[in-house]
Amino acid sequence: MKKLFAALCMLLAIAGCSEKKEAFTNIDLTGATYAQGFKLNDHTGKPVTLENYKGKVVVMFFGFTQCPDVCPTTMAEMAGVMKELGPQADQVQVLFATLDPERDTKELLAQYVPNFDPRFVGLYGTPEQTKQTAADFKVFYQKVPGKTPETYTIDHTAGSYVFDKSGKVRLFLRHGQGPAPIVHDLKLLLS
Repeated sequence: MKKLFAALCMLLAIAGCSEKKEAFTNIDLTGATYAQGFKLNDHTGKPVTLENYKGKVVVMFFGFTQCPDVCPTTMAEMAGVMKELGPQADQVQVLFATLDPERDTKELLAQYVPNFDPRFVGLYGTPEQTKQTAADFKVFYQKVPGKTPETYTIDHTAGSYVFDKSGKVRLFLRHGQGPAPIVHDLKLLLS
């Protein structure tokens, strides 16, 4: 009986030591070999890389300012996430990288992106930098002709990437899920 009791105590002690980690609700990209960084300009014209945001959890979305649906809803959703995070939101940086460098000037990005939250930053590059960054992140994008050459739209990947405070890609956020699952996952990365 003593041996059985001792074995039971040992099992309980071992079980108590193996702490269960809470799981992400979004797609876990920990260890991915893509989405390793970028070299673009922010909406003030300053060159930036992922290193500029080290120490913060970074959410990076690829879109364009004339997007009729996915882009504004994603940015509004992220504004809701920031509100729900409260004071922790200061440890999060949301980046909007344009896939339309021909129309999305730094001036337009400076008006559009911070309109959702003053802390949000718009990013742009040359068409070549945009193409390279999208390829590095495995982001699909393609021009769709409009009625005139200037009224084209862009089909593109609708999710966002999340980097931890050390700059490692950790998550892919699905579009249109609402703030709660995103807040849950960001809080895990912030703790």
